[in-house]
Amino acid sequence: MTNRPEFFRQHNGAKAALPFAPAEYEARLSGLRAIMASQGLDAVLLTSMQNVAYYSGFLYCSFGRPYACVVTADDCVTLSAGIDAGQPWRRSVGDNITYTDWARDNYWRAAAHVIGTGKAVGYEGDHLNLQGMDKLRHFLAPNSVADIAGATMRQRMLKSAAEIEMIRHGAAVADIGGFAIRDAVAIGARELDIAMAGRDAVEREIARRFPQAEYRDTWVWFQSGLNTDGAHNPVTARKVARGDILSLNTFPMISGYYTALERTMFAGEVDAASLKYWQANLAAHELGISLIKPGATCSGITAAINEMLEAQDLLQYRSFGYGHSFGILSHYYGREAGLELREDIDTVLEPGMVVSMEPMLTIAHGAPGAGGYREHDILVVGADGAENITKYPYGPEFNVVG
Repeated sequence: MTNRPEFFRQHNGAKAALPFAPAEYEARLSGLRAIMASQGLDAVLLTSMQNVAYYSGFLYCSFGRPYACVVTADDCVTLSAGIDAGQPWRRSVGDNITYTDWARDNYWRAAAHVIGTGKAVGYEGDHLNLQGMDKLRHFLAPNSVADIAGATMRQRMLKSAAEIEMIRHGAAVADIGGFAIRDAVAIGARELDIAMAGRDAVEREIARRFPQAEYRDTWVWFQSGLNTDGAHNPVTARKVARGDILSLNTFPMISGYYTALERTMFAGEVDAASLKYWQANLAAHELGISLIKPGATCSGITAAINEMLEAQDLLQYRSFGYGHSFGILSHYYGREAGLELREDIDTVLEPGMVVSMEPMLTIAHGAPGAGGYREHDILVVGADGAENITKYPYGPEFNVVG
């Protein structure tokens, strides 16, 4: 009978080009090991897509299976399912172990093989679920555990020069998608077809700039009329009508690094009530951009924009926070929640942080000027201020189209 291993090394082919140079991953792992030392940890079991990708370079596709990156004082080992064969080995900076489906919990046996038992183990408290914690305790029998999610998030919030360069590329690609969408807007065109024009332009440009990358998870939303009321409403087959409020949204994804462009537009013409709300949101956008600088707090920026909108009796139409961090994140994984521009976040902005400014007002259906108004720019915080790396124009002069 064929011997069926619990796990093995499937090092198929040579290592591929990763999103960053080896020195970048070495610096990240050095930072993580400093966190481990400060908490007296022998190993960490990273299970989220964002942390596995950040520290190893490998962005997994779970499909119902667990994945991990185990980091010890000496090793960085990704754990992956057999269905992926050698791809995780090729796309990670360190070692890789493939666990098999032949018996339940071979994933945990592989983790125990790397970590050992009776160790002090760090885990991600915002990702590992209750069942996973039970299995961690059973298979690893740790002498202690510690939640390292917050500490790793704080490390990710401060971007390296290489990360900022990647984000700059993403912002430029998002702009290209925006111009393609603007060219595609026409009375009678479907949201779907306009969005596809933007998506195709974005994906082609990513491939041009990064010919050795893997391409996945880029998406574009284009909404019209009532469908603009939520920031994350899916694309439909609705046809654009003259006078419609429109929302342009391009989201390039480059090796797990998300960027975004969002703009309010109108089809053919904009009525007076709509123009009033649009201009008010643009004023909030410009105020917010001016406030992003080192030493400012997320809550302080939020309070200042709130004050402006409240003075115009518009604050009740705001629907979410005014911005968030950028880096390894996505609509289905990852969020550096400690760097969101909201009332309950007091984080102080520092050089190396990258944040968006994206105010939104939503006016209910049936009211004059109904629709969702939003803009979105990306800013890199520097030593003396912040650089806006989004170049697609905002406002009615450029964005009444079709």
